[in-house]
This record gives sequence, C-alpha cells and structure tokens, in this order.
Amino acid sequence: MARPTVTSAPLASPISTKKEFYIGVALAVVTALIWSGNYVVARGIYKQLPPVSLAFHRWLLASICIAPLAWRKFLQERKPIWQNKSYLIWTAICGITIFNTFIYIAGHFTSAINLALIGTTSAPVFAAFLAVIFLKERMSSLRITGMAICILGILYLLSAGSWEKLTKFHFGKGDLLILISAFSFAIYNTLVRKKPSSISPIVFLFVVFSIGTFFLFPFYIYEWYHQPRVQWNLNIILIIIYLGIGNSIIAFFCWNASIARLGASGTALFANLIPVFSTIEAVLFLGEEFSMVHLVSGVLVISGLVIANLFVSRKDAKETQRR
Repeated sequence: MARPTVTSAPLASPISTKKEFYIGVALAVVTALIWSGNYVVARGIYKQLPPVSLAFHRWLLASICIAPLAWRKFLQERKPIWQNKSYLIWTAICGITIFNTFIYIAGHFTSAINLALIGTTSAPVFAAFLAVIFLKERMSSLRITGMAICILGILYLLSAGSWEKLTKFHFGKGDLLILISAFSFAIYNTLVRKKPSSISPIVFLFVVFSIGTFFLFPFYIYEWYHQPRVQWNLNIILIIIYLGIGNSIIAFFCWNASIARLGASGTALFANLIPVFSTIEAVLFLGEEFSMVHLVSGVLVISGLVIANLFVSRKDAKETQRR
C-alpha cells in the first residue's frame, strides 16, 4: 500500500491518531462479537440443521458473495493460483472444510461455553507450537508461560475443576472434536503465513472459500441422503446469512481494518474477548449454566493469552514509535 508523501499532507495530529486507535479498538471488538456467535449457533441450531449442511451453506454463500469482489483479480492471478494449487487445497481443507464443520458437529455433544473456551484457547497454543516446529519461530519466556497457563485453564475445564478426575479423565466426544477443529485451524494459520505474495488477499479468500466448499459437497450429499429433511424457516436462513456474510466476510474486513490501525499483535489480543462474549450469549440465548468452573477456567485462559501476547505487543509498539 503506497504511503502519502510528507509534503502532500501534514503529520497526523495526536487527536486523529487517538481517533484511529479508538476506531481500531471498536472494529476489533465488533469482530470478536461477530465471531463469538459461531459457537452459540453451533449449539443452538444442531436440532434444526445438520452440521455439514450448516457448514456447506455458510461457505457456499460466502463464496458467492465474495466472488464479485475478487473475480477480476482472480482472472489476472490464474497462473500463480495454478502453480500453488496443492498449497491452496490443503489450506482450504484445514481452514474451511474441517475447522468449522467440526465445531458444528461438536455442538451436538457439548455446551456452547465449552466450545468457545476450548476452541478459542487451544487453537493459539497449537498454532504457537506449529510455528516453532515448521516456521522456526522462537518463543519468549512470557509466551511459554502464557501458553502453560492456557493449557492449565483448558485442563481445569475438561476435568470439571477436579484434579482427581483428571487422573481418570477421558475426552468427551464433543471436547475431542473441538480440539481437532482447533488443531486444524492452527495448521491453517501456519499455512496462511506461507501465502504466496503473488496471490492477493481477496483472491486468496475467494479461492480458499470455494475449494473448501467443493470438498464439503460430497459430505453434504451423503448427509442429505441419510438425515431427515431440513424444515427450512426464516430462522435457519437468517443464521446462514449471519454466518456466510457476517462471520465470513464482514468480520474479516473489520479485523483487517483493525490490524491496519493497531497492528497484528495488538488486534490479536481482542480475540480473547470471543469466549467472554460466547459465554454471555450462551447464558442469555441458550439458557446454559455458568459455573465457577467456567469462571476459573476463563480467567486462566484469558490471562494466559494476554501474557503470551504481551511481549509481542510491546515489541510492535516500540517499533511503531521508531517509525
């Protein structure tokens, strides 16, 4: 992105800088709020729409809506797309075909609060370890400490607050599925870091959305033949619109706009609000019980994520001040 020259415009005033900061914060909070609903929907709609059907219709709508925005560049970038087809296929399978589908399947077996706490906190832990192994990134002592606290919080939730139970612990089906989903998303995040610069972000999204939807299609057909027919109503349609446009497109643009104002690490901290919002929504809309176990686990994992990102955020802030 080209920067304006110094002579063409005055330097930003403290007021305008502060305004941009608050806009960035607002955009990040809105994104976290939109994304938080994904876990509540996974639990709330499982009796009305099968999981693969929900995922398929969501990503089909997202692909259709983003196509007009990406089509012109897509035609221009066909060569690098074809050259990187294997990379794009695996990225789509991990980030689209598996990730959300397993969240929706897990919604049949565990609460929305568990979905949000386990899903949003284990994914960064997996992603950090994958980055060390495959991207050769180094982890600071603060990040290692934060990750350890996150794992402690997840174990506390899975054991229902009883360390004695942990010695006899076996994964519930829903908890295991959400962990697989989180690991898949961590792989997706690792692959995204390797995105070829010759493929623009909007085209990358369009291609990944479309490929992921394509691989969902056979499972959608299988489910359609073996599950009771869906009783379509306005509620289901609105949920698919919310997921396909809100969760998949609007949230993405808000998140990127926030990154442009706060930096990647500064914006990433706001993802910690997702389990908070999801928990509130699950209690309000699904009538789920919020227990002391959820509170302690939530405090642990959010504290761990903040600590894990603290060093990076400070480093980014110092670099920004030097520019």
